[in-house]
Amino acid sequence: MARRWLAIVVFTLLGAAAWAQDAPPSVIHLASEDWEDYTAADGHGLGWDVLRKVFEPAGVQLDIRTVPYTRSVGLVQLKEVDALVGSYRDEAEKVLYPQWNFDSDHIYALGLASNPIPTLATLGKYRLAWVRGYRYENYLPNIKRYNQIERRTGILPMLRQGRADYYIDALTEVEAVVRDAADPGQYRYSHLAELPLFLGFADTPQGRALLALYDQRMELLVKSGELKPIFERWKQPYPFDAK
Repeated sequence: MARRWLAIVVFTLLGAAAWAQDAPPSVIHLASEDWEDYTAADGHGLGWDVLRKVFEPAGVQLDIRTVPYTRSVGLVQLKEVDALVGSYRDEAEKVLYPQWNFDSDHIYALGLASNPIPTLATLGKYRLAWVRGYRYENYLPNIKRYNQIERRTGILPMLRQGRADYYIDALTEVEAVVRDAADPGQYRYSHLAELPLFLGFADTPQGRALLALYDQRMELLVKSGELKPIFERWKQPYPFDAK
């Protein structure tokens, strides 16, 4: 009888341990750059609202760490956080990418209004610039001449002084740059491409569990249309109409 009771206790403990390993974590540690009205350091923005909708109903709270984008990649590679926010698919090595994107980057070229309007077919004719770490040369065609800058300050003088023909960035960042211009009419920005945005997960048991949960939740939310009101509230295009 005692031996039977011991066997029951052992099987119960083993079952509990297996359940604990399969259960998703209660917190996801996220690293992201401070993008205005998207992943702001104070926790507001479209990106944070989408990710809260993905994780919090499943019992996973967001823990936000604000760092430059290249630092967020390094933190995931070092397994110091669970995921980075706003990566392009397969952009970083030693990072796990899910099936589902959570948004799309609206990529624009900012230049002087007197310049020709660039297109994907003509980008190779121009001197381009973007923030270090974004690697647009891997995602936009015909890139030949480009410089990577450390920060977004100084972009407008760079364009005025002819040190670059166009600055490439997401629409919200381009708009923020132009808002600081003394004469906004001196500049024009043109749409180039839509690039899906992903979380990049750490290659750890917790990272893999969170990735699986993320893909499950995103599939449900896209099929139900529950993410649409978030994009409408932030007056941004809904990226899943074709799915």
